[in-house]
Amino acid sequence: MSPFFVMSLLFGLTFSQTASLCAPSEYIIYVEKRECAYCLAINTTICAGFCMTRDSNGKKLLLKSALSQNVCTYKEMLYQTALIPGCPHHTIPYYSYPVAVSCKCGKCNTDYSDCVHEKVRTNYCTKPQKLCNM
Repeated sequence: MSPFFVMSLLFGLTFSQTASLCAPSEYIIYVEKRECAYCLAINTTICAGFCMTRDSNGKKLLLKSALSQNVCTYKEMLYQTALIPGCPHHTIPYYSYPVAVSCKCGKCNTDYSDCVHEKVRTNYCTKPQKLCNM
């Protein structure tokens, strides 16, 4: 391999993490329970953005570790709990949700992230709405 190719490869692998635009982003979660009278709109933060990935066309020339497909995921998060209004006494009226504190580009962890991009889902309330600012 030529020295130019090796230097270009090292530069590309190093620069790819700094060129990523992965950061906490404001998001509204709509939560409702069948038994409760209201839908709760929760303002929170999620990890969103662009992460550089490495093209697998050069897989014969590179190590497997250099061919990762990174996603924007949680680096630090905390959980908060909200009270859903209008629930009868026999129903648990609490909903816990993650709040992104910081984000990183890395492998998707299915323990706390949905790693599959699904078709567009509606994110709305079917009941009267209450706003929760945490």
